[in-house]
Amino acid sequence: MNITRDRSKVRLLYGRKDLCISVPRTATTLTSKSVSPLANPNSAIRKALNAPIGTAPLAELVRRRRPKQVAITISDITRPVPNELIVKPLLDVLHAAGIRDEQVVIVIGTGMHRPSTSQERTEMLGVDLLERCEVIDHCGDDPGGLIQVSQDPPVSINQRFAEADFRIVTGLIEPHFMAGFSGGRKGVCPALADCTTVQRFHSFPVLADPKSRTGLLDGNPCHTESLRVARLVGVDFLVNVAIDRDRELAGIYCGDLEKAHLVGTEQVGRWNSVQIDRTYDLIITHGGGYPLDQTFYQSVKGIVTPLPAMHDQTTVLITSHCGEGIGSPPYTKTMMQWGQDWRGFIQAISTSHHVVKDQWQYQMHARVLSKIGVEQLRFITDQIDTNTLKQLAVNPVLGEKPVEQRCQQFIDNFIAEHPSASIAVFPEGPYTYPLSLGFLNSTPESSAA
Repeated sequence: MNITRDRSKVRLLYGRKDLCISVPRTATTLTSKSVSPLANPNSAIRKALNAPIGTAPLAELVRRRRPKQVAITISDITRPVPNELIVKPLLDVLHAAGIRDEQVVIVIGTGMHRPSTSQERTEMLGVDLLERCEVIDHCGDDPGGLIQVSQDPPVSINQRFAEADFRIVTGLIEPHFMAGFSGGRKGVCPALADCTTVQRFHSFPVLADPKSRTGLLDGNPCHTESLRVARLVGVDFLVNVAIDRDRELAGIYCGDLEKAHLVGTEQVGRWNSVQIDRTYDLIITHGGGYPLDQTFYQSVKGIVTPLPAMHDQTTVLITSHCGEGIGSPPYTKTMMQWGQDWRGFIQAISTSHHVVKDQWQYQMHARVLSKIGVEQLRFITDQIDTNTLKQLAVNPVLGEKPVEQRCQQFIDNFIAEHPSASIAVFPEGPYTYPLSLGFLNSTPESSAA
């Protein structure tokens, strides 16, 4: 067989660069809808702030409330949110309504992620905003920075945010493999919640429910718990955005926390979902590119999202940069202990009342393992050594060549060995999710131990 037959070039995101691979023209490319970026993002944001969904204009709300302290929460570095583009118009509107910069605190919603670095803050907000406003990281395990908002079950939230007189949540709406979509309520929980609440949000029963999945809000227990906590806190105004495949601003959803978020998720769902009527022998995808693919932990989203396109003999090839390594110390410990025994791991967490930080990522990972096994989950990176990768419930693609060449060689070898194989490529990785009726009616094996 001549594997240099008719080919199509495909771009895969890998860290801050692209990998360019070729696949047969018969391969199916599953990609998001083509969306035009907003011609004037700054103007569009200002217009949305003045004509929000479900509330009065932001300036009017602020003038009525006359707050002494305003809190704005933003996503951390793991999300490709144009924070600077969002926050500058926000501050301008607040200033016009009588709020000075020194009355504003920007809270980085880290959830249980690590604190932001100085370089990351500059990347997220720019030097000007860092000089204008106080910027702090949320810390979910610091009792001194939390305030309880509920006793049964106990819920604590970032104190600076909860005690502000006016609370604004910003963020990005994109597909999320547990909560259906990001944005909205997730800007409060898990972003600003205490560790116990975050662990409950990610507990085994919540994620064992097959409705905890990409693109679904109705009946999704992950979404329900997040929304419940956000309602306890009270959010005065939402500023969510959507981006296109080139990460340019494509949509803005301002106003009421729930109403504006719902409008955004409906639009993003139409843009980022793709209907499929079959499964594939080879799936080629990636971990999302920078900043998402900087850890193996976050790369799991790229592993899980194409699950509806898999049958039990599917081979999945995923590339991911993993420049920061595996992930948090607790997650690394979990993978070192259980990475070669995912069934034992699911059994252990299903019978334990204790939730270990980040165990939820491996639980979601196990959904794919229950379908195709470890052997068929092929992983390529140049930032984690082979012996370590073998502990992470993936089958590394070996070789000394650069990632792009290793990826191409694997594809070519697979085609040579399986000339009639069906192939699907996800150029946007976890940002495009497939929908199939058969998958919607199925229950992952890893949901029940």
